[in-house]
Amino acid sequence: MIKTTNINEARNQADKLRRENKSIIILSQDDEFNRKALEIKNLDTLIINENLNQKDYSKQRNSGLNEVLVKICAKNNISIGIQIEEIIKKPSKEKAIALSRLMQNIMLCKKSKTKLIFIKKDNKYDRELQSLLISLGADTKQAEIAVQ
Repeated sequence: MIKTTNINEARNQADKLRRENKSIIILSQDDEFNRKALEIKNLDTLIINENLNQKDYSKQRNSGLNEVLVKICAKNNISIGIQIEEIIKKPSKEKAIALSRLMQNIMLCKKSKTKLIFIKKDNKYDRELQSLLISLGADTKQAEIAVQ
């Protein structure tokens, strides 16, 4: 996983991973970084960083995604990753904000038919995660794909 905030360093690390035939996964940062990161060839997954302290806008949540980024992901077959452990660890008020941002990301991915996946340590709670996604607005097929 590439965790840098410098786009040139991210490109160099992605080239190195591509030569080793490994999957390229980037942890998201701000909107400008995410847009440039999605232009990297053979990118597999963009993981939404839940630990960024971003202020929400008046009409929408600052969830790390927007319609333009999701359309680029759909066109280039890039999946959006959600770190569910990061959401579970948060205190209740921050967890509510994180779930509302996840809800917006689900809606955006559903609209553009972008693949959404959960990044998790074990497969113990797949049914519960699938139910959570459905209750947040995902359709059944999208929820099944996300927990695989």
